[in-house]
Order: sequence, then structure tokens, then C-alpha cells
Amino acid sequence: MSIADHIALELRADIIGGRLLPGMVLVEVDLVKAYNASRNTIREALHRLGQEGLSRYVVNKGVMVRRLERDDVRDLFVVRRTLELQAIAQSGDLTERSAACMQNAIEATSLAREREDWRAVATHSLVFHLHIVGLLRSPLLDEFFAQVIAQLRLVFCGAPDEQRFQSPWLERDREMYALLGYADKRAAQEAMSLYLHDSERLSLALFDHP
Repeated sequence: MSIADHIALELRADIIGGRLLPGMVLVEVDLVKAYNASRNTIREALHRLGQEGLSRYVVNKGVMVRRLERDDVRDLFVVRRTLELQAIAQSGDLTERSAACMQNAIEATSLAREREDWRAVATHSLVFHLHIVGLLRSPLLDEFFAQVIAQLRLVFCGAPDEQRFQSPWLERDREMYALLGYADKRAAQEAMSLYLHDSERLSLALFDHP
């Protein structure tokens, strides 16, 4: 992995973690100092971030963390339905590793909720869904879906009331995990389909508020 790729991954992780928010300017000089890298390397990393749909260049402002639009959200949920439902359809019994990853994500979400750290709640819940796609056992799809959840994270940042927006999902993630543990694919698919329907509806509603 090149230095630019490594920096791009760290910037993506900062987006997923809610540390880089929509509209923030990614200042080259600051990034050069932060990563002790050349300007060309930073520019390459920012170009990579743009290819992932996480940043955009704005005239007279520079590179900024992207603000997604309503149509972007609809497209993201088309991808989620395709990958997450297919992952459940193809899943067998959960491996020890898959079960541990999902359980760790749920526990992290629960701890974040206890601390009322709603930004972290969103992050860990998305990581749980990353592990669901991981059931397809495709490194290429894992990488692609990591980009998808980073874009979703930018959408969720727009919630005016993070607590209200994030509160419902932990129990539903737990339900999904239990159904996968029981290898009840049909029930897990139905639960996931309803989950994504509700999540998309609430995500689109964010655009109804200025």
C-alpha cells in the first residue's frame, strides 16, 4: 500500500468515525504537517478520497468533505439492499470469527449509547453492517462497502437530533445478529428489508429540514 493510499484510508476512517464532517475543508498544508508527507502525496490521497465519493473540489475553497444529496441516498440504499440481503441469502452458519466481529460491533454500539455518544453509536452500527456484507467473503466487496458506509456516515451527520435518529437501531441490530446465529435466513432477510426501508425513509427525511 502506498503512503497516499494509507493516508486516504485514514481520512476515510475519520469520516466513518464522525471526525470529518460534510463541508469541512481538507487543507493541504495542514495534512502535509499531520502526515509528514509531500504535497503531491497529499494530493494523491485527496484524489483517491474523491474517487470514493467522499470529497469534492470546490472552486476558491479547495477540497471539501462531500455533502450528499437526496438522489445519492437513494442510490446508497439500492447498494445496501443488493449487498446486505444477498449476504444474508448466501450465509450459512456464522463462523466464530464473523460472530465475534458482529458481537464486538454490537457491544461497542451499546457502550456508546450508554455514554450517549450518538456519533459513535452510528459508527459502530455501520461497522456491524459491514460485517454482514463480510459474509460474502469477498475482499473487493468489503472494500467497496467500506466506501458506502463512509458515505452513509456523511448522511447521518445531517441529523438535527442524533439521539432520536440513532436510538432505534441497536435493538434491531441485535435482532439481526440473533436471527443470523439461528441461521434463520428468511426471518433475517425480512428483518433486514424492513430495517433498510425504515433507515432510508428517515435518511431521506433529513433533506426536508434546512
